[in-house]
Amino acid sequence: MSAARLEEVVADLVAANRILARHGVLDGFGHVSARHPDDPARYLLSRSRAPELVEAGDIMVFDLDSNALGGDARTPYLERFIHGEIYRARPDVHAVVHSHSPSVIPFAASSVRLRPIYHMSGFLSGATRVFDIRHRFGCTDMLVRNRDHGAALAAELGDAGAVLMRGHGFVACGLSIPVAVYRAVYTEKNADLQQRAIALGGEVTYLDEDEARLAEATNRGVVGRPWELWKRQVQDGA
Repeated sequence: MSAARLEEVVADLVAANRILARHGVLDGFGHVSARHPDDPARYLLSRSRAPELVEAGDIMVFDLDSNALGGDARTPYLERFIHGEIYRARPDVHAVVHSHSPSVIPFAASSVRLRPIYHMSGFLSGATRVFDIRHRFGCTDMLVRNRDHGAALAAELGDAGAVLMRGHGFVACGLSIPVAVYRAVYTEKNADLQQRAIALGGEVTYLDEDEARLAEATNRGVVGRPWELWKRQVQDGA
């Protein structure tokens, strides 16, 4: 793999941080990572910094145990174990987003499950799973602070594109940075729209599993369209 390819992935990772901040999926907290293009047993993640401020020089390299490599002693995100354990469990995943976006959190705290309400969120097929750290580890500060926490979260995610975290937020993942960013943005949008539909007071009609599957298959082929727009917007400062 060429140095140019690594530079491209780092640039996309920086753009992803800023895109997700722009869309309110990340704020001063949350993070997004990418699997290293040269070594699937490593991943790229910023040092601990507000996502909108992340620059190429902030990107660190970690092994799947979430140890910083190359003698990098900068402060990492406390919850980097989310990323390492998902990459360990899911060879198909090449990017991971962890968010505390406000529209999603109620669905992790309620018996009402997040379900796909329109075609853009077909990847949420069925009722999105909820990881409750208390079930495995008792009372904690709700953070994924070690490998055991991260492995339990990855197990709850299973083969899905997203998982909610009670009292915390959610994780979205994908086979590329654009796909993971798309899923994170539309998880937030779906949650907002679902709450609006519920508030109308009538019966809500969700996508059934076949509709969600077909919509997701179509959307996978056009993820590049919003990604190109979103990336241009953060590059131009629009």
